Amino acid sequence: MYQRLRDLREDRDLPQRALAELLHVSQATYSRYESGGLDIPSGALIALARFYHTSVDYILGLAEDPKPYW
Repeated sequence: MYQRLRDLREDRDLPQRALAELLHVSQATYSRYESGGLDIPSGALIALARFYHTSVDYILGLAEDPKPYW
């Protein structure tokens, strides 16, 4: 899951700071989400899935297809 978060961000050439702002957390907190040092709250997972136009299942590694369900 954590590598997938990093890959999604890096594929779009975004800094961690941009995602931290989206989630209203510090860059350090977002960094800990990506490294696995901190569990990601469900609200943040939903926000990331919407931002990346994918599913929470894809971010969590439960689905291989990045297409969203909707």
